[in-house]
Amino acid sequence: MDKWLKDARAFIEKKTTQNIIDIGESFPHATKQGHYDKESPQWWTAGFWPGILWNVYHATNEDVFKNLATQLEHKMGYLLNDPNKVDHDIGFMWTLTSLARYQITADETAKNTSLLAANMLLARFNSAGHYFKAWNNWHGTDDNSGIVIIDSMMNMGLLFWASEETGDPRFMIAAKAHCNMVLKHFIRSDGSVHQMVKFNSLTGELIEKLGGQGYSENSSWSRGCGWAIFGFAIAYHYTKEERYLSSAMKVANHFALHLQQDSIPLWDFRIPLNTNDTKYDYRDSSASAIAACGSLLISQYAPSEEKRFYLDFGKDLLKRLYEHAATIEEDTNHALLSHGTSHWPEKKNLDTGLIYGDYFFTQGIYALNGINNNFWLGDSWNAF
Repeated sequence: MDKWLKDARAFIEKKTTQNIIDIGESFPHATKQGHYDKESPQWWTAGFWPGILWNVYHATNEDVFKNLATQLEHKMGYLLNDPNKVDHDIGFMWTLTSLARYQITADETAKNTSLLAANMLLARFNSAGHYFKAWNNWHGTDDNSGIVIIDSMMNMGLLFWASEETGDPRFMIAAKAHCNMVLKHFIRSDGSVHQMVKFNSLTGELIEKLGGQGYSENSSWSRGCGWAIFGFAIAYHYTKEERYLSSAMKVANHFALHLQQDSIPLWDFRIPLNTNDTKYDYRDSSASAIAACGSLLISQYAPSEEKRFYLDFGKDLLKRLYEHAATIEEDTNHALLSHGTSHWPEKKNLDTGLIYGDYFFTQGIYALNGINNNFWLGDSWNAF
C-alpha cells in the first residue's frame, strides 16, 4: 500500500478526534476562517458529520465516535415526525446516520428508522413525471413541486436498500423510474449534466432546464457530475442495468477529460474562457471527492479491460486532494479539505471547507486502505 494512503488515514483520524471536541454535537456545513459553522439538524448536510464518525468508528472500533454519531442521529429524530420538515435529502441524511448505524451495529431500531425515512422519501414521488420532487414550498409562495436536481441521484440508494430489506418492490420501481427520468433529461450526450430541471407537476410535462448551481443552463457543474457518477454507479450496483453503469462511466470520462492536469477541478467545467476576471476561478474539492468514490465503485463493475482506468482515476483524484487540499499543516482548521465551492451563483461559501467534501474524502481514503464503509450499498461492501 502506498505510504500516502496510510498517512491520509492517520490524518483523518487525528483531525476527527480533535473535531469531536471542536464540533461536537453540532451539524457543520462550511467553514468560516477554518471553523465549521453550525446549521440546523434540518439542513441537508446534517448527516455528513455523523457519517464521518461512523467511518472512523468502523475503522478504529473506538466507542467515542459511535456514541457521538448516535447522539447526532437522535437530535435529528424529530424531523421524521413532520413531512414538512424534510425533503428529498432524506437519503443523504439518514443513509449516513440510521442506516450506517444499522449496518455496523445491526440495531433494529436503526433499521426501523431507516425504513421510516425511506417511506417518507417514497411519498415524494410524482407519478406523472416519474420524479422525486426536490423541495417543499419553503420559499414563500414559490411552487417547487416540479423541481428536480441532479443531487437526487444520491438519495436513491436509500430506496434501493429499503426494497431489498423489505422485499417490497415499490421502492425500487420508483427509484428506477426516477433514474430513467434523469437519464432522459439530465445527462447530455457528451457526459455533462444539467443541475436542475422543472416539470409541470400535474402533467409531468417538461417545462425548462435551469443552470441551478452551475454557471448556466448549458454549463457543466463539476459537483453535479460527481453526483451523477456516484449515483448511477449505486443504481447499477442494485439493479445491474447496463444503462446505469454506462451513464456513470460516460460522466466520469467527461470529468476526467475536463480535469486533465488540474489538482482540483473548477466548480464548473464550462466557465467563460474569454475573460481574465478571477471571480470565476474557484475550485471545488468536494466535486473530486464525490467523483472519486463513484469511480472506485465503477471499477468494481466495469469491463475487465477498463477496471484499472476507473480505479486509478479514483485513486488519483484522492491523491491530488491529499496533496493539494488536505489541511495537514492547519491544526486549527476543522475541515479535512480546503478549496471547496458551495454555491457560486449565490456567492456562498467560496474557497472553503465543506463537510460533504470531507465525508467523501474519508470514504474514499478508507476504501483504498481496505476498509470500505460504503453505506450507500446496503450490506454489500467490497474492499479494493
